[in-house]
Amino acid sequence: MKNSEIDQWLDAYDNPMKPVVIAMREIITQADPRVEECIKWQAPTFTYKGNIASFHPNSKKHASLLFHKGAEIEGNFPNLQGDGKEARTFKVSDLDDLAEKQDELSLIIKSWCDLKDKI
Repeated sequence: MKNSEIDQWLDAYDNPMKPVVIAMREIITQADPRVEECIKWQAPTFTYKGNIASFHPNSKKHASLLFHKGAEIEGNFPNLQGDGKEARTFKVSDLDDLAEKQDELSLIIKSWCDLKDKI
C-alpha cells in the first residue's frame, strides 16, 4: 500500500537515481499486497511484520536497497549481496538493469512476506 509520505519524500529527492528508485518502489509495492511503506531512517522503508528493506538515499551510481534481515530470506537470489550475519543489499545501476532484476526483486519481497507468515 502506497504512503503519501513517500510521495513527498520523492518530490524532494534530488538524485540522479530518482527514476530507478521510483521504479523499484513500484515493483516492491506491486509485488505483494501485504507490503506497506513508511519513512524510517530518513528514507523510504518497506515493511511487513518487521522491516523488509530501506533505500540508501545517498547512492548516486546505483539505487541501493538494504534488506535488514536479508540473510533470513529463503530462496536463491543472486542479487542479494553480502555475507554478514543479517543484512543484504540489492543494487541496481539503471532502468535497464532493473528490468533484468525485476522478477528477482518481486520474488524476494514475496518470499519475505511468506516467511513472516510462517512464524
